[in-house]
Amino acid sequence: MNAEADSVNSLYPFVLTEEQEHLRREIREFAVREIAPNIMAWDEASEFPIATIKKLGAMGLLGIIVPPEYGGAGMGYVDYVLAIEELSAVDGSIGLTIAAHNSLGTNHIFLAGNETQKRKYLPLLTSGEWLAAWAITEPGSGSDAGGARTTAMKKGDRYVLNGNKTFITNGHYADVAVVIAVTDKSKGTHGLSAFIVEKGTPGFRPGKKENKLGLRASDTSELIFQDCEIPAENLLGTEGEGFVDAMRVLDGGRISIAALSLGIGRGALDAALKYVKERKQFGKAIAEFQGIQWKLADMATELDAARLLTQRAAVLKDAGRKVTRESSMAKLFASEVAVRICNEAVQLFGGYGFIKDYPAEKFYRDVKLCTIGEGTSEIQRMVIAREILKVHPSRG
Repeated sequence: MNAEADSVNSLYPFVLTEEQEHLRREIREFAVREIAPNIMAWDEASEFPIATIKKLGAMGLLGIIVPPEYGGAGMGYVDYVLAIEELSAVDGSIGLTIAAHNSLGTNHIFLAGNETQKRKYLPLLTSGEWLAAWAITEPGSGSDAGGARTTAMKKGDRYVLNGNKTFITNGHYADVAVVIAVTDKSKGTHGLSAFIVEKGTPGFRPGKKENKLGLRASDTSELIFQDCEIPAENLLGTEGEGFVDAMRVLDGGRISIAALSLGIGRGALDAALKYVKERKQFGKAIAEFQGIQWKLADMATELDAARLLTQRAAVLKDAGRKVTRESSMAKLFASEVAVRICNEAVQLFGGYGFIKDYPAEKFYRDVKLCTIGEGTSEIQRMVIAREILKVHPSRG
């Protein structure tokens, strides 16, 4: 193992295996070669780099946590965290695209689908031939999923979907979407069900593409359903259990957003470290000033702490443990740490931190999504509090 590998291994709470080191190196080299030269052009044009995503599919990254019997790479969440962090350290848009495909759309089919559904859809998704989206958020229901208005009415051997979904990652490019809709309004969240809807189904189309602050090369759009009829066999899981399954999906998804946060934060820190060694003021590199060094020390320490929480959640997930608390803690802490790091990176760059010719401003724009997507920081605190109160003994 060379010096560079030793340096990378020091980032993790355990020594990477030879296979993990190979995976990390392969993804890093791909990101530097295929992604880095294009990130600002993609960002300025809000261009979705479908060809690059297809290449990542050929590398096995669009099925990284799916077992080999369904065409996946059969890796664990520890490997998955490594992959998302490496991609996101170069461009968070790519990290988010891969995370949403794996953790949400594809994973919901894997977790809740019957064998016929898994055999039909997973090989297409894990190969990268198809891209997945996951649709739960609506214009009037974000954190409050129980307020969903998209309906799925049973009509003989079919369901008819009507409604709008918003803020859907991969929405314009997804070949298949997992859609959460109301099948029994009287039952609240237990009246929500999940459905598989294929691109090209009559009555189903993408709507407005959002013009975003950051992560602009990741597609975010509306999905519109107007008398969209799908076969009853496209019900995913049990009717009325869509919300319950969605919460299981989010337990893993929040680990991937923590990894996305780690990558963006690390990218900003790496850029800042390089800059402060080169930038000279008052006759010396600004890295020599104590005020600068203290900022860097805090940034690096918080990032390592976030990585420990994220890897803990990944290890427990791989062990088959329930990780609702751990994944929420990782997502909450990593996302808020990453925002602080990116803010400090802009400050360290000074006036150049405000200029698009330098990397700090893009990391700053990209990172804010991490405290919002897959459950806001406020929701994470509610989840964590609920979980710790369950196990704390009451005194009476």
